[in-house]
Formats: sequence, structure tokens, C-alpha cells
Amino acid sequence: LIHQKDTPADLSKYSAVFAFVHHELLESAEKPMVDYANGGGRLIVLHHSISWARAKNKYWFPTLGMKLSPPGDPDQGFYKYVNPVTYTVVNLAPGNYITSHNVKYEGKTSYKRSDLGTPEQEYPSFTLENSEVYLNHVFTDGKDKTILMGFKWQDPKTGKVWMQDRAGWYKKAEKGWIIYLQPGHSITDFENATYSQIVLNSLQAKMK
Repeated sequence: LIHQKDTPADLSKYSAVFAFVHHELLESAEKPMVDYANGGGRLIVLHHSISWARAKNKYWFPTLGMKLSPPGDPDQGFYKYVNPVTYTVVNLAPGNYITSHNVKYEGKTSYKRSDLGTPEQEYPSFTLENSEVYLNHVFTDGKDKTILMGFKWQDPKTGKVWMQDRAGWYKKAEKGWIIYLQPGHSITDFENATYSQIVLNSLQAKMK
């Protein structure tokens, strides 16, 4: 566990690297992580590591296939983060090792896929409290990503229910892999047994 300013220039000796960076992402950490993923590594990107603070970085979002608008009205398609919130994470890839191996879900939640437009149906789910949700993450790489999880959150101020297929995904990065998991704002997110197993699975899964 290191501060980003201490990131080695070469990460190739590691079987996996977790990225959890709040606020500014230094290029001295950004470039080694991007090179690591492209060179055959497994880069596991958590929570804050996809946020508006990364928009000015040269390599990060292009490598992740992401785009965020400036923060604004989410109803107009702008990016927004909201905390603290209680929200639900749903398993959209029931047969995938990351979302399924030794994972015990609390129950099921009615959810409508934002990307597929399929009818609302029930999915295995778990709930996180005192967390943070990101609205309107935009993919720039079409269908290169495999979607793992979605989130469902009701805005207590407006009553609007948000359901977006953005709580977890993975993609190929040249010779390696990038896995993104959106939860992780608070310690209690990682203390959740369901989510902690998903994080562990992302480290152990055979990627293909």
C-alpha cells in the first residue's frame, strides 16, 4: 500500500495493481499504471479513480474508455456525484467468476438495464449505506467492456430512481486487463461481505 507519489516507474513484477486515488492523479502514477495494464498486467480501478478529477489526465480516460462531462444537472446528462447515499448494487453477470464465485447476495432487486433497454426484472443485489454514487459515467469504447454490475439509487429530493449499468465492468487493455468497481467510498463498503468477495474475485479471476 503506497501513496501515488511513490509509484514505481515499472510495475511489471506485480500480478495485479489496485488503483484508489482521490483528487489529483499524478502523471508519475498514471503512466506506470497505464503501461502496466497495456503491457499485460491486471489493473483494478476502484471508486474515486474514475471521477471528474481525472478528466485533465492525458492517458487515464482514453485507456479506460471513459468520458465525463463537467459536473452539472444529471437530468441533462451531466456527471454528478452524490454522498452520503444508500444505494443498491445488482449483479448483471450471474455466470461471471467476479460477481458469482463465493458471493452471497442479500436478495433480489427489480432493475431495468440502462444499456440494453430490456424490461425491468429481478437481479441478485446487495445494499451499501453511507456510500457515494456516480451518475452518468460515459463509455467511449462502444461495447468493448463487459458489464458486471449496475446500481439503483433513488434521489430523496426528487424521488427519481436512477438505474445505470455502471457499477462494475472489465475490458481488455492491449495485452492486459482493466477491471472497474464503483463502490468504495467508505470503509463500510469494503466491510460488506458481498462486496469484499467481489473485490477478491477481481484479483483471482482468470481473464479471457
